Amino acid sequence: MQFRPELDSSSETPIYRQLGQYFQRLIGNGELHSGDRLPATRELAGQLGLNRTTISAAYEWLESEGLIEGAVGRGSFVRGSATSKGAAVDWSRVLTPSAFPSTGSPASNAIDFSSSRPSEDLFPVDEFRACAAEVLADPRLQSLLQLGSPLGYAPLRSWLLERARAQGVAGPDDDILITNGCQQAVDILRRALTRPGTKVALEDPVYPGLRNLFLEAGGDLTGIPVTADGMDLASLRRALDAGVRTVVVTPSFQNPTGATIPAASRSAFVSMTRAAGAVVIENDIYSDLIYRPDGERPPRLKALDSNVILLGSFSKIAFPGVRVGWVIAPKPVIARAAELKQLTDLHTDQLSQAFLLRFAESGRLAKHEAVAIAAGREKLRAVEQACQKHLAECRWVLPGGGMNMWLDLPAGLDAGALRGLARQAGVDYLPGRYFSVSRPLDHGLRLSFAGLDSARIRRGIEILGSVVDQAMSSRDEASRPMLAFV
Repeated sequence: MQFRPELDSSSETPIYRQLGQYFQRLIGNGELHSGDRLPATRELAGQLGLNRTTISAAYEWLESEGLIEGAVGRGSFVRGSATSKGAAVDWSRVLTPSAFPSTGSPASNAIDFSSSRPSEDLFPVDEFRACAAEVLADPRLQSLLQLGSPLGYAPLRSWLLERARAQGVAGPDDDILITNGCQQAVDILRRALTRPGTKVALEDPVYPGLRNLFLEAGGDLTGIPVTADGMDLASLRRALDAGVRTVVVTPSFQNPTGATIPAASRSAFVSMTRAAGAVVIENDIYSDLIYRPDGERPPRLKALDSNVILLGSFSKIAFPGVRVGWVIAPKPVIARAAELKQLTDLHTDQLSQAFLLRFAESGRLAKHEAVAIAAGREKLRAVEQACQKHLAECRWVLPGGGMNMWLDLPAGLDAGALRGLARQAGVDYLPGRYFSVSRPLDHGLRLSFAGLDSARIRRGIEILGSVVDQAMSSRDEASRPMLAFV
């Protein structure tokens, strides 16, 4: 099939978007069917006289819209309809619309920097089996299989609250709620705190799962730029002056940038939010993942202001598949949150919480944490060395820990457009636009390194460096419309 899109280089709509919309129309009017294969980027670029990067950007946009799906080594194909044959319900009209762009399916066999998760190779499976066996052998097992309090498994709540008090982040007026991971904790809190039109300040860029929850609640979102020292305080002050009364922040090793707010700035942060009467939700799921020996361990915001709502989780240091997170907050907050949680899942999963409590109380968690941090230190070193060698033209700040690092491409390059070429070359990442709140982040991307070993980190960054070098060479060719899509 010959493709003849009418592309207007003088239009404000980028060329790649015009091309994507052309294919969108072909799919919509039935000229392209489910399962049809789109031309390879090199082939279509030759047909249309465009740069491969422009074609790749168009395909990336189509995939984010759910219209096509790519398979490394096989090409890009029109996606099938989810509607059953003969169905009487038009689900596209019945279901509420989604405003959230798809990040696309992971590139098979690629070195995957797109997912922020720990490495499965580090999971202490035998130790966890031993913990599970010990819990299952307990004569009180029947009570674990019964309905539990929506607040969570009582022994785990006590253990976590005592630890928090010893660390100075929980006081006599605080209580704790166990949740099905940190994501559920944020969901419960946004329902407790956010009404349509509520002004909410988020980091920009920010983890999209957090942003999307507040968008779904109808919040009026303000993006606060993230610098190398975390959330920009001058921008935050302006947002508070403009009426923001809920602030969500990840002070340590923020996702996606890896930035950490220094200790002095944390004191200024809580003074500012306290004076404004703003509610602060502190997402503290990365702070234990300190890899650099000289890395500071600044106080948690909750230790500086008892009104702060603190979120924690076992997912980043232990097992993300065992969904256990928690909220530590003043008792009225926990009471309301427990009501909302009960509406969501009625009761708590006591068995998995008992497994994790046994894992912690037995000393196995501390042992695993030491192994994970040592491995993280090696991975961070691999990231630094590989970026210095292969991405010298890019801008990045090495984090002191966590799972993610932000990278800005050279001027004129679009991370979303390059992603398709990177996937074809055997590496994947998430472009900056998926993390945007209030500003374009087209030149940025997130490298999530924790799930990879050092060798794959080095190889993946080497491949990415080659893709960037090729794109820069194309950019500099005046006869090629490399910048038309940017």
